[in-house]
Amino acid sequence: MQIPTTASPQQPPSPSHQIDAHIQHLNDWRGEALARVRALIRQAVPDVVEAVKWRGVPVWEKAGILCTGETYKSVVKLTFPKGAALDDPSRLFNASLEGNVRRAIDIHEGEALDGEAFKALILAAAALNASSTTKRPKSAPARTGA
Repeated sequence: MQIPTTASPQQPPSPSHQIDAHIQHLNDWRGEALARVRALIRQAVPDVVEAVKWRGVPVWEKAGILCTGETYKSVVKLTFPKGAALDDPSRLFNASLEGNVRRAIDIHEGEALDGEAFKALILAAAALNASSTTKRPKSAPARTGA
């Protein structure tokens, strides 16, 4: 789904404005759920970077992607690209459980999301991304003389 925009032709809208427009365009429970998730992400990681990728999908990043916020007719899907590596004691992950790397949270109409548990997942994702970027590269194999 393409996110609607209202920017002038000279300057494209920022990703944050594109996400604002997307939430307004939804104009239903999905927009409310996405707005709540966005607020929780910003509370957990105040310097999070917002982006819009893959034909309009809101993305939240900090040293890599934390999660994406896809909206479908009957679900808001929050996908964590490295979710399988995160502890989830509150068992928020309820989708994409069969994969080796990714995990997702599907929110359906009328469902509540545990805000504190979600913020803990976001913080864990940010910490995982930070640890991945601070690892030293593997040393090159030793060269033999010729």
